[in-house]
Amino acid sequence: MRNVLKTIIFVVLFVFCISSANAKLFDASEFYLSNGLRVIVVPNHKAPIVKHMVWYMAGSVDEEAGKGGSAHLLEHLMFRGTKDVPEQSFNNILEQNGADSNAFTSLDYTAYHQKLDISKLELAMALEADRMQNLDISPEAFALERDIVFQERMQVVENNPASPFSESYRRLMWGEHPYARPVSGTSEEIKKLGLEDVRRYYERFYSPDNAVLILSGDIDVQTARKLAEKYYGRIEKRPLGVKASFPQIKSDVKAELKMTLPHINAGRITRSYITSSYRENPAQAYNLAVFSRYLGEGDTSELYKELVLNKKLALSISSGFDYTNRSHSVFSISAMPAEGVAPEALNRAIDEAVARAVNDISLDRIEKTKRKMLSGLVYLKDNPFEAADIVGTMAAVGMSLEEIENHADMIRRVKYKNVKAAAKKLFEESPVFSGVLLPQTGDK
Repeated sequence: MRNVLKTIIFVVLFVFCISSANAKLFDASEFYLSNGLRVIVVPNHKAPIVKHMVWYMAGSVDEEAGKGGSAHLLEHLMFRGTKDVPEQSFNNILEQNGADSNAFTSLDYTAYHQKLDISKLELAMALEADRMQNLDISPEAFALERDIVFQERMQVVENNPASPFSESYRRLMWGEHPYARPVSGTSEEIKKLGLEDVRRYYERFYSPDNAVLILSGDIDVQTARKLAEKYYGRIEKRPLGVKASFPQIKSDVKAELKMTLPHINAGRITRSYITSSYRENPAQAYNLAVFSRYLGEGDTSELYKELVLNKKLALSISSGFDYTNRSHSVFSISAMPAEGVAPEALNRAIDEAVARAVNDISLDRIEKTKRKMLSGLVYLKDNPFEAADIVGTMAAVGMSLEEIENHADMIRRVKYKNVKAAAKKLFEESPVFSGVLLPQTGDK
């Protein structure tokens, strides 16, 4: 599927939260073309392969009011051709040359990518540069892809028994903030989209000065510059549209959603704290990233050991912190109660376990957590495809190359006292939302 949900993006970002013993994670280089296109080269010469990605710094949050789904629908239509590469030719040409091509739309950005042999890189660049400026959307292609997107919404979201809870919970959290809207758009919005709505989004945001080109694999900077100039350098930038504005969230907000639904096999609870993203507070983001790993990421975390292994009150429990957002970030705790355990009882146990974990933060525990986070460099260094995803994600939300490369040093600089202070501030001062989803009594 071309659409990749935010949860998948978060898995990639979790991998990014590991680092190395060296200051530079990727030994990457960057340059800009005269039309504003940012190019980042991540060399890896272990195999003659490359990942070619174009990230547009616009996502579903940048859609016009009432035009939900236009960013995702445009993503589909980008595979429907130009005058020189009509209809299904884009995919067909790449498949015939052994390339794997796909795309995804998120709240904050949209990305298109190909994994291929280095000998086929020019082909991918030529095709991608062509559709950056020459997309040709016929009424027939538009109608067909709109129906496909609508069916995706029905199958992936509407037929998911938990989706009424998930989407209601998101609306409860974000209110008037654009993060409240689903990336897919609602069914009603998709059906009302017109060709001009999607074309207008394309013209507003698909411009080289609103994009990042990532080349990761068996390529050097000199070759990358030559090819980028050849295929992307001639594209004229467009006047950019106005991007989303993000309202502040009141710090004293607390709200709860409880829902009972059919076809739910087991109960689940979730808790979300809205806090600053990396863009708003880099140091705090690192403190909370370390805290999340210590608190609830993995089966050696504090919450898992106490509530799953020792007290057996939960079948699963985890925390997460995704700080690479254009707007605010969310620190979350999610759990599935064990059989016979009421959600209220598990929530009380979580409160106690969290308080104990915060109180027990020490130099030794945080240093151990940081070593775990730093231990994954080998994986990052060995996989140019994941490296492209990670570097692109960070660059697409405005991080400099220096910030990306110095991630390991930033992890090392985190002090246990700052982690404890950040955790206390998170739980005492952040807007907090809680949700309980229960199976309908008697449902089979």
